[in-house]
Amino acid sequence: MTIFLAILLLAYVALCAALFAYQRSMIYFPQPRLEGSPASTLQLKVGDAELVLTARPMAGSKALIYFGGNAEDVSANLPSFSQAFPGHAIYLLHYRGYGGSSGSPSEAALQGDALALFDHVSKTHADVTVVGRSLGSGVAVRVASQRPVSRLILVTPYNSILELAAQRYPYFPVSWLMLDKFESWKYAPQVTAPTLLISAEHDELIPAASTAQLYTRFKPGTAVLKMLPGTSHNTVLQHPQYLALFQSML
Repeated sequence: MTIFLAILLLAYVALCAALFAYQRSMIYFPQPRLEGSPASTLQLKVGDAELVLTARPMAGSKALIYFGGNAEDVSANLPSFSQAFPGHAIYLLHYRGYGGSSGSPSEAALQGDALALFDHVSKTHADVTVVGRSLGSGVAVRVASQRPVSRLILVTPYNSILELAAQRYPYFPVSWLMLDKFESWKYAPQVTAPTLLISAEHDELIPAASTAQLYTRFKPGTAVLKMLPGTSHNTVLQHPQYLALFQSML
């Protein structure tokens, strides 16, 4: 019996070690960038990384910055965003390791890059709306908690990726193992910009309870929560009211 328990313990420790070692490959799924015209691609150097932006530059005060999901090619949004927001300059960030950007993704790297992008864009645009979808919602919340964004839009947002991981792996000490926790609830109370949260009715990745918990963390009167019926995590973008909700904020 003692030997059997020792074997079980060793197996458990090995599984914990594997989760720790491969955790980022379970969070980030880098995607290539759709080929576009040179005019729609910009470069931004942040530290030792060369970041790629799919962009529609435009003079004027208004700009929209978009942070995408963990397996998203953000460049696919440029046509619909350009049509829906003709008066906005548009900047879609390819995370490190995504779409030609150098480096490897991590929470610290993504947050630093996002702040650098906002600072770059706000030099020429006084009215900057920040949008984050799925993984990018955590990036966007933190930017809005530290910078004077004009509006914040969160699509299928979570309260915390740490909480989601703990629910998926309840028999492992996830809080000890996890490096990139994306605890949006910590930063939501510091957001002062008008905020819109968009949830999918049948989201199979981010439970409605997680989005609802995040919503309660914003100061009263700051945030509005809208649910798009009949949608899943990935089909929410096709709902006819999806971009209309954006437009209602802008």
